[in-house]
Amino acid sequence: MKYGKRVVLSLVCLGLLAAGPRVLAQGNTGKSETKAAASAGANTEKKNIQAYIELLRKDIRQGKAEIMGATMLLSASDAAKFWPIYSEYETELAKLNDQRVANILEYARLYSQLTDEQADGLIAKAFAYQKQRMELFEKAYDRIKQALGGVTAARFAQIESQLLLILDLQIDSSLPIAGQEK
Repeated sequence: MKYGKRVVLSLVCLGLLAAGPRVLAQGNTGKSETKAAASAGANTEKKNIQAYIELLRKDIRQGKAEIMGATMLLSASDAAKFWPIYSEYETELAKLNDQRVANILEYARLYSQLTDEQADGLIAKAFAYQKQRMELFEKAYDRIKQALGGVTAARFAQIESQLLLILDLQIDSSLPIAGQEK
């Protein structure tokens, strides 16, 4: 993954987190005109953040596919079997990642005033996401193993695992620690 992509990911994550407190602060002014302006600004900011997220996710998927293609070392016949499985996996992963994005946005909205119950709920959602992602990963591994054999499936698992770890670290390191803003 290129250094620039990692920096952009960090900036987007930081932008998500910065948006939460600003939106909350704007929404607590008490004046209806200010609230309306803040709401319009928040909607614009929310749309911009969502657009950045979508562009970034597309860029990350493309970068992952390029890395996967360069390191899998597949023959033409193996590639014809691998890529449809990988493409389906990435499509399902993108849908699953919507849960993660929603959870991060919720955390960004709440982290400066997080209650015990909210923290517990967010972590429960994060655990559920990790479990579902692992199940999806295992399913893709099994399908690749069945189509291309254990060595090729293991290569996929190693590469994908490393890529997911890098992405997780980049995202998680951009999030503030719960309770440190109080």
